[in-house]
Amino acid sequence: MISYKPFQKMLIDRGLKKQQILKMAGISNATMAKLNTNEYVSLEIIDRLCSALNCQPGELIEHIPGPKSE
Repeated sequence: MISYKPFQKMLIDRGLKKQQILKMAGISNATMAKLNTNEYVSLEIIDRLCSALNCQPGELIEHIPGPKSE
């Protein structure tokens, strides 16, 4: 599973509000809701966030391994 917890932490660390990010990155409220619930967002959205926040994708997302299937 992909988690956007590092993105949430970055917002807190930088003192940014979600509404500020919506404007900076040009994303919708629906997309922000997906980020808050670890739903799929496109690489285009990750790219926009990286440009707006001057960071790398690995600073926004983390992989959480699920149960191994046989």
